[in-house]
Amino acid sequence: MLNIALFGPPGAGKGTQSKKLMEKYNLAYVATGDLLREEIRYDTDLGRQAKEGIDKGQLASDEIIVQIIEKRIKRNPEANGFLFDGFPRTWVQAYILEGLLLKMNTQLSCMICLDVDEKVLIDRMLSRAKTSNRSDDNIDIIKYRLKEYYDKTLPVANFYKEKDIFYAVDGLGDVDQVFERVDKVVEETLKKVWINLVLLGYPGAGKGSQGDRLAEKYNLVYISTGKLLRKEIANNTKIGQMAAPYMEKGTNVPDDIAIRIIEKEIKMNPDARGFIFKGFPRTMVQAYILDGLLRKQNSSVSFMFDMQVSPVEAIKRLTLRGKTDKCRSYDKDTEVIIQRLEEYESKTLPLKDYYQKHNKVFTIDGMGTEKEVFERLCENMEEALKEIR
Repeated sequence: MLNIALFGPPGAGKGTQSKKLMEKYNLAYVATGDLLREEIRYDTDLGRQAKEGIDKGQLASDEIIVQIIEKRIKRNPEANGFLFDGFPRTWVQAYILEGLLLKMNTQLSCMICLDVDEKVLIDRMLSRAKTSNRSDDNIDIIKYRLKEYYDKTLPVANFYKEKDIFYAVDGLGDVDQVFERVDKVVEETLKKVWINLVLLGYPGAGKGSQGDRLAEKYNLVYISTGKLLRKEIANNTKIGQMAAPYMEKGTNVPDDIAIRIIEKEIKMNPDARGFIFKGFPRTMVQAYILDGLLRKQNSSVSFMFDMQVSPVEAIKRLTLRGKTDKCRSYDKDTEVIIQRLEEYESKTLPLKDYYQKHNKVFTIDGMGTEKEVFERLCENMEEALKEIR
């Protein structure tokens, strides 16, 4: 999810740039000023509470701001992200926004500040007053609003500078010139966003071979819990000794074992652009665990690829693999194969609904040659990246 806060003094052009950002990145617009004026226009309780202060150029209370922002967010559950204009305006509101986004399992991607000379700002707002009929665009209130910005709002920049997501942009020039500068910051920000992909599908659906190829093509780190556990077993480590009995039977290892090896792998790749997870999560509990693991890294699952093959096809593939040098101990026993498929249907398949509720599922036809399936995966990967970016 792409979340941007557009920052700057009154008259800097935030509204104009916001429209262009929304159009390009399909973001839901959260402009506190517009939302407050809407509440006032419809004479709501919140509107009546806010009117007196706004007419004087004062900032609305945090209680009012939070309520109207939550209303807007709830009206846009399918948004690709949010563009905040006019919020946060204080250091306290910066913490409030952190909390609001945390509830959505996301965070602010960047804060972009439009820098404009004060004389230009005053001229812009006086010109706007002639056409917009806004009561807060007169010289006295303009000067008061600018003082409020410099005294209360500008310190918010330090909050986001410490998080290393604050970017100052020259706000002078025509609309397209300024947007080019703003968009450059957004594009650079997106390059830092982790891409985390979960591969779902029956055992034998081809997740392993395709996961490796996707990781190589998109410069991601491939995390196969099965592969990592087999390595631990081969090296006779403590984790390997604990995991061996479960791996031999083809059943899920305890969650605490899986957590250890995944956390270890993430820590070993601090410069990663993201991860492809295969074999984890396999249960709803593990889905929550993965959310927690990624949240510690200020990230989340980007999307899931559901690689679909029939149960009969899965059995055929696993049986054939059992006759090759890629054979797993559980590939030679038909009963164990069937048990694994049943376990997948009862415990793992429900994950699709979990991620579907967040519009993160892409269904992939897993039939055909490895090359054909990979081409389908890449097509969906490109489509998924467009939604993220």
